[in-house]
Amino acid sequence: MSTSMYIVYFAIIMLLPLYAQMKVKGTYNKFAKERTMKGQTGAEVARAILDANGLYDVRVVPTQGVLSDHYNPATKTVALSESNFYEASIAGAAVAAHEVGHAIQHKEAYSMLTLRSKLVPIANISSNMSWIFVMIGIFSHLTNMLLLGIVLLAAGVVFQLVTLPVEFDASKRALVQMNSLGIITNEEERPARKVLSAAALTYVAAAAVAVLELLRLVLIFTNMRSDD
Repeated sequence: MSTSMYIVYFAIIMLLPLYAQMKVKGTYNKFAKERTMKGQTGAEVARAILDANGLYDVRVVPTQGVLSDHYNPATKTVALSESNFYEASIAGAAVAAHEVGHAIQHKEAYSMLTLRSKLVPIANISSNMSWIFVMIGIFSHLTNMLLLGIVLLAAGVVFQLVTLPVEFDASKRALVQMNSLGIITNEEERPARKVLSAAALTYVAAAAVAVLELLRLVLIFTNMRSDD
């Protein structure tokens, strides 16, 4: 890889995640100040969608942190950051609906969510171990060790790629539910969509960086093999 290509590569892997984080924070902060016409808190939005889909056994709880919202399938819990849980805003409603979208996926055994759940333990192991083998392989010029590191890293990349349709589908479900239940008006759909799109960008950036890093290591491996 030439010097200019390295510069472009490092610019992408450094700037793309940074841009994604700035985009999601900027969009979220903007619409966190705009109250929905119906005035429901994030907790109320989540509860309304859950009940409408027969998910009475899924709890909605507050959690500390900013944009720390998530759905835990093991405990059947939608956890919303405190600002989204207690306050009424377009951003909070969109985030709450998105997390409930994951709960609906779980109920319906959405195939990509099931696949991602199965990949979690593999991805956790690979993310912890891959770079050990990669560094040993590169610095010791051991192609087999580098190849093992690449295979482990590839498992993490697959997890990142599988995450994309899961997140996009949850956002799609969120908009459908908010519209059908009258949680947002037609005028509020566009800003809600912007919040969801900005959030999805972080997953796209993470996947893009992971793929680029994998390709770089494959190129290094190929060059090492040709030198042997």
